[in-house]
Amino acid sequence: MSSTRTTVRTAGVAVRAMLVLTLVLGVGYTLVVTGIGQLILPAQANGSHLADDRGSALIGQSFTDADGDALPEYFQSRPSAAGDGYDGAASSGSNLGPENADLIAAIEERTATIAEREGVSPAEVPADAVTASGSGLDPHISVAYALLQVPRVAAARDLDEGTVRQLVESRIQGRDLGFLGEERINVAELNLALDEREGE
Repeated sequence: MSSTRTTVRTAGVAVRAMLVLTLVLGVGYTLVVTGIGQLILPAQANGSHLADDRGSALIGQSFTDADGDALPEYFQSRPSAAGDGYDGAASSGSNLGPENADLIAAIEERTATIAEREGVSPAEVPADAVTASGSGLDPHISVAYALLQVPRVAAARDLDEGTVRQLVESRIQGRDLGFLGEERINVAELNLALDEREGE
């Protein structure tokens, strides 16, 4: 009899503890963290959306036509191995080693294509222009790759090269914490700024 009473009492304590912890940790904690995020970093908490619902600043985009050819009026992103390219549901790198024949051939083909498109020698094409990031979703390119594209974009938009170069330089993001990583440029934000400038 006392054994049954003890079991019922223990079960009751367990159920009450579960309900209290569910309310405190499952509901209360979630509301507090969401509230803090909305107050302190609302843009980041909501996905870092770009203006006019043009995607997120955290996920790279392709600026090509239906045939996969680069749109001349836009700065181009680095290659993507995520699904069919910049597929947020299929984040991944190519998983090919540096001595893989397929990767080497792809890099050589991309280098030749970019060199021809930008009117430079293959030696001037930066590494990030021909290699995908580990996630396949990197929204950034190097400053060198952005500057390489300035003459083409300026000509396609009938703008002065100096104006486009100035816009690129104004979009340079520094190293994280001042010393981690490299300076970089968010391609989608840069292209959006170009479109907004032309719409003025």
